[in-house]
Amino acid sequence: MRVLSGIQPTGRPHWGNYFGAIRQYIDLQDEDESYYFVANLHALTTVRDARLLAGYTLDAAIDLVALGLDPNRATLFVQSDVPEVSELCWLLLTGTPMGLLERCHAYKDKKAKGLNADAGLFTYPVLMAADILAYDADIVPVGDDQIQHIEVARDLAQSFNHHFGQTFTLPKAKILDSSAKVPGTDGEKMSKSYNNTLEIFEDSKAQRKKIMRIMTDSRPMEEPKEPTGDHLFQLYSLVATPDEIASMAALYQRGGFGYGEVKKALADAAERYFGLARERRAELASQPDKVREILADGASRARKKAGQVLARAKQACGLT
Repeated sequence: MRVLSGIQPTGRPHWGNYFGAIRQYIDLQDEDESYYFVANLHALTTVRDARLLAGYTLDAAIDLVALGLDPNRATLFVQSDVPEVSELCWLLLTGTPMGLLERCHAYKDKKAKGLNADAGLFTYPVLMAADILAYDADIVPVGDDQIQHIEVARDLAQSFNHHFGQTFTLPKAKILDSSAKVPGTDGEKMSKSYNNTLEIFEDSKAQRKKIMRIMTDSRPMEEPKEPTGDHLFQLYSLVATPDEIASMAALYQRGGFGYGEVKKALADAAERYFGLARERRAELASQPDKVREILADGASRARKKAGQVLARAKQACGLT
């Protein structure tokens, strides 16, 4: 079974990115083959600063390795280092109906808000399809909001196969655990758009201050509280041990505590949980050339596979 996933380099990862997706991606690296790429071509639709994009791209690779992606067990590379994908994207574009792209969420949502949508955003799902099909991916882990893109990839693959013969593997979506949705510091879904994030690699003191400012209700200290649905307890449950979670739940139900006590426990648990990853990241950041070597090796392996698929597609449609 071959697994593929991509991470857009558009800023530093927060808890929502990790628990909602990255951790689950990394758990799949022990499949027969796993490909993970930093999607810098996709990021061009939103990041228009060359130095910023280059920095985000290297940072994203460092973050993934620090969080547990093992380059010896999975192929890690940068999207633009595999030009075969861009060529494959054109082959798919030539047979992509305009109506299919007009129905895609990202384009529709932007148009509905009266914002300008460029060709990059409009054809984004086709490049994503090329990302998937180039490696004969069987499984693509995605959130609920990305299922449509896997369906587009399947539609384009089936259409190509229909016209030119069996060429592409049809991928299947693996839906990420929806229970891993992470509340932000205001109780809403954690998102950079809402400015309510807790970053994985931010300074511990800065994060502790941010945690101590998390919004809570005004119920009196002595009143028992139901932990289920409480966003402070939800955050604590992500980084604490099972025994710690059980003790905290009992404290909520007993009452007689202040939220400041919970926030301190949350900050302590977060430091322990991400401590090793932060140490690894600091070490990797001091050796950027080592990270670039990892990415170059990954790109070499990825190009070998993508080259095979591209050659197969070109032969099928008469380009060789």
